[in-house]
Amino acid sequence: MTAAVRRPFRAVAARSGAVAGLLLLLVALLLVPATPASAHAVLVSSSPAASAVVPDAPAQVVITFSESVRKVPGKVRVIAPDGSRADRGEPTFQGAEVTIPVDPGAGRGTYLVSYRVISADSHPVSGAFTYSVGAPSEPPTDSGTDNRANPVTETAVKVAKYAGYAGLLLLVGPALVLAALWPRRLSRRGPARLAWTGLGVLAVATLAEVWLQVPYVNGGGLFDVTGSGLGDVLGSAYGTTHLVRLGLLAAAAFLLRPLFAGPVGRTDGIILAVLGGAALFTWPLAGHAAASPAPAVSVVVDAVHLGAMAVWLGGLVMLAVFLLRRADERELDAILPIWSRWAALAVAALLLAGTVQGLIEVASLQALIDTTYGQLLLAKIALFALVIGVAAYSRALVRRRVAAGRPGAMRRAVVAELAITAVVLGVSATLVQTTPARTAVADAPGTSPGYFSTTLSSPIYSLQVELDPAETGNNSMHLYAYTPDNRPQPVQEWKVTAALPSAGIEPITVPLLPLSDNHATGEVNLPARGDWQLRITVRTSDIDQATVTATVPIK
Repeated sequence: MTAAVRRPFRAVAARSGAVAGLLLLLVALLLVPATPASAHAVLVSSSPAASAVVPDAPAQVVITFSESVRKVPGKVRVIAPDGSRADRGEPTFQGAEVTIPVDPGAGRGTYLVSYRVISADSHPVSGAFTYSVGAPSEPPTDSGTDNRANPVTETAVKVAKYAGYAGLLLLVGPALVLAALWPRRLSRRGPARLAWTGLGVLAVATLAEVWLQVPYVNGGGLFDVTGSGLGDVLGSAYGTTHLVRLGLLAAAAFLLRPLFAGPVGRTDGIILAVLGGAALFTWPLAGHAAASPAPAVSVVVDAVHLGAMAVWLGGLVMLAVFLLRRADERELDAILPIWSRWAALAVAALLLAGTVQGLIEVASLQALIDTTYGQLLLAKIALFALVIGVAAYSRALVRRRVAAGRPGAMRRAVVAELAITAVVLGVSATLVQTTPARTAVADAPGTSPGYFSTTLSSPIYSLQVELDPAETGNNSMHLYAYTPDNRPQPVQEWKVTAALPSAGIEPITVPLLPLSDNHATGEVNLPARGDWQLRITVRTSDIDQATVTATVPIK
């Protein structure tokens, strides 16, 4: 077969391979349905309330999070005062609300509720609180499996994230330079090997992330992986995006081979760019960005941030390892000004996308200073400022047209940039596993200045009333209805008003949203301090209803 015949044949084979990879991607999307994304969940309320003392044992414990959560099997438990399990049956997960059936005859004293659940952005959330029936007692100890994260597994997850970033830049850098800047006289073998290495590292890191997600969410060791656990991960949004990434890498691999052999056509280049751009979106869609207060913006800027990083650092690797060593002065004179403009655009994109990300994920100066996420972000900013200084020196060499004649000085500056950005990548790998500052500061002790909880009784029901934060301004109200024997009481209609007679404030109607048969929630703005009068009417059937009242001190 002649060379002229082989080239069209290879082009057809490459396109066919890319199509096959895309078909694999579509199959993955069809077989693995995605679930809605959410943020790091925070426990916002519970019934009974944390540290509350209730007169009678409830038939269920309800814990409500700030966002939807998913179950980790066997990790939601209620421990009775004698140390036995008080929960009965499997907890029910409905969006942000988890209902745990409890044995009402477990006795008086202090109960321990422990939980470990999964936020839809793939991160586990764990914690515990107590409540007491009748009177407090010595808190029991949970002798079940530990709900805390395994530190070895957490470290391995960060290493896998880091390896994924490294593989991405080792793939993008050679592909970009070979497509647009590589001198024709130089062999492509070295850059091709580097790119294949990057592709392999990225694929292995992606598979490792899927594997490690099983023990990460369950709090187990590196090899505590079961078939059902792996199925749960693959059936989540996290698993879907990683399978999509693997499909895109498989499709891109067929187009990379002809690129590494020689220049490719415009059509193949466009297809390769589209596949690469689509792959970039799998990172934010599996993390914090898809669950931020502005998910569409966060996903786009996160993908831009990641793409700019891969272009900039991948290009620097190509300069340091190949071009500044092999290209002659005439070739460098043509290459370096183009690369300098690319680098400037990439850095500008990094700065813009990073600023938008920071504003969304941090949200306040307090969160920036007081949270681990904010402190890591400050460290990343400081390192980035340092590397920008080195990059400015490199750009000055190019602008003065002396870089081509002094490749050694240029190479030392590039190596310094890479060394600093290697640390930046490590910080980034830790950041994506850290609770966003906006969530962490909301969950910090002392951020909620008050809390009101009481149980009201009527002839046909008892009512658990909770108001948070019980201060002037906006308050969240939760109502839980029970039968006289402490079973959940289905409610057909809720009516609530709040008044402050001492200040001449007439009754304010509180709009309520039923979350379950016996649980409703609402938001009410209480504009003044004082003893507010709550009037609550609950209708349990067409003819049965009763009204109860409560006095709530608002600070």
